[in-house]
Amino acid sequence: MAGDITTIARPYAEAAFARAQESNQVDAWSGVLATLSAVATDPRMAEQIGNPNLPRERLRDAILEIAGDGIPSEIGNLVSLLAANNRLFALPEIARLFEAFRIQHQGVRRVQVSSAFELGEDAQRDLAAALEKRLGAAVEMTVATDPSLLGGIQIRAGDLVIDGSVRGKLHKLATELQF
Repeated sequence: MAGDITTIARPYAEAAFARAQESNQVDAWSGVLATLSAVATDPRMAEQIGNPNLPRERLRDAILEIAGDGIPSEIGNLVSLLAANNRLFALPEIARLFEAFRIQHQGVRRVQVSSAFELGEDAQRDLAAALEKRLGAAVEMTVATDPSLLGGIQIRAGDLVIDGSVRGKLHKLATELQF
C-alpha cells in the first residue's frame, strides 16, 4: 500500500516542487506542506478523510481552516484538486516527497547512521567527510546507537545501505553457509 500512495503522490509532489521553484518559494511551500501533512495525519482528521460519506468540499475547507491563515492560493488549489480527486489521504506522502526533492535540489543527502557504540564528535566528523566524498554531496547525518548491531556501523542514504556491522557480517556468513 505504501508504494501505491507514493505512486499517487509523486506527480502531485513533482508538480508542486516545479511550481515552488518557478515562484522561488520552495521553503515556503515546504513549511505549508508540512503543516498540511500534520493536519492530515491527525487521527481524527485521518478518520474523516477516510469517510466516504463526508463531502470532499467540506473536508477541504476544514483542512484549510485548521492549517490556518496565510496559505498561498496555489497550495489551496492543490488541496482543492486533491479533494476533488478523493486523494487527500496522499497529503503526508506529497509533503514527504516534496521535502526529498527540496533536499536533493539543494545537493544535501540525508544519511542515517546506526552504531553499536556511541560515536564521538571526531568520529562523526570523519565519517561525514568520508560520506560527502563518497556520495558527492553535502551530508545531513543522523546518528543513533543500536546495540543489536554487536559492533561496527550501518549507514543508510536513501536506497544505499552500507552494512559494516558485526550482525550484518554474521548474517551474510550464515547465508553463504546456508544456515
